[in-house]
Amino acid sequence: MRRPGSEPPAGGQTPMPREVRVLSVVAFVVALGFGVVAPAIPLFARDFGVGTTAVGLAVSSFAFFRFVSAFSGGTLVERFGERTVLATGLTVVAVTTGLAGLAGSFPVFLVLRSIGGVGSAMFTVSALALLLRVSPPSHRGRAAATYQGGFILGGIAGPAAGGVLAELSPRLPFFLYAVSLLVAGAVALALLRSPAGEPGAGVEAATPDLDAGPVPLGSALRSRAYVAALVANLGVGWTLFGVRNSLVPLYVTEELGRSVAWAGAGLLAGSAAQALGLLRSGRLADTWGRRPALVLGSAIGTVAMGLLVLPPATGIFLLSMAAYGLAASLLASVPAALVGDVSPARGGRVVAVFQMSADLGGVAGPLVAGWLTDVASYQVAFAVTTAIGAAGLVAALRLPRR
Repeated sequence: MRRPGSEPPAGGQTPMPREVRVLSVVAFVVALGFGVVAPAIPLFARDFGVGTTAVGLAVSSFAFFRFVSAFSGGTLVERFGERTVLATGLTVVAVTTGLAGLAGSFPVFLVLRSIGGVGSAMFTVSALALLLRVSPPSHRGRAAATYQGGFILGGIAGPAAGGVLAELSPRLPFFLYAVSLLVAGAVALALLRSPAGEPGAGVEAATPDLDAGPVPLGSALRSRAYVAALVANLGVGWTLFGVRNSLVPLYVTEELGRSVAWAGAGLLAGSAAQALGLLRSGRLADTWGRRPALVLGSAIGTVAMGLLVLPPATGIFLLSMAAYGLAASLLASVPAALVGDVSPARGGRVVAVFQMSADLGGVAGPLVAGWLTDVASYQVAFAVTTAIGAAGLVAALRLPRR
């Protein structure tokens, strides 16, 4: 077996597994709804008269319960299969999201968001476990990029529409998100095959290492490739799923003095740049090598967030969002490919901990950034976010050069 983190062979003749395409369609539907609801979450929480830290809690509670339930999600995948757990998780998030739109108090809203996080853990762990399991080593970067591309294409339309809908009613985006999740669950049940129930259905041919047992978590943690993937994913969770969704809309309205539609425009700029970057990021990870691709993505992401430490300006804000979107195209595909290199068979705890690293960032990012904004300034909060990205760059530089 190749050493984790080394450059995989080109192997361009191997076809992309069918499950990758189906998962990408599911990701598109999920992201379309999430993009609609993202700008509305902090504004909806503000309507209950809570402070910036509580707004961060509304965002991070979802990620926190994803974090604490990830191991359980992995157990369910091993027992019932990826397909069933994926569809069930999407249904849980759909129901709780729809009810959250009807919430009459902040505590009820918070509880529903938290339960939705459990369903989200079921979806994310099962989807990534299936994706990495069916992807051949020479295509793991491209498979991850294709999967992330589904998220981004859905996210391009979502944030812009979400900003407009949130101005009409902060509750409306939640209902639309619930419907999109139900559609995604139906697609998963109808089109996805479960490798656990169909041994030999093309999976073993794509990934020869499947006969081996799961890599022990302790062994994975001794790999520089796995550690770099964890640190990079922590930064993605902190910035992309945490600070960007909780702090950026408030930064635009309170610091830049712009409407919430401008927050949607910034998220749209980031999504568009990430979509364009994904056209090449997966191929770079597979042919150029994991290390240089991860170093490039981490460097661009660190600079992008550093721009927000500068005095507030709408142009700088839009440039920062677009630059981080470009970085995210690499940070969304390369770390996942590294995890597949480390654990090419059923991921188990290795995949769960990788997902948990992003959730940890999604939990801590909004809380720390919100608190720093309350006691200091937005610029201090963005400076700490920049430091998290710099830690990912250091970890990427420590990867083997091959």
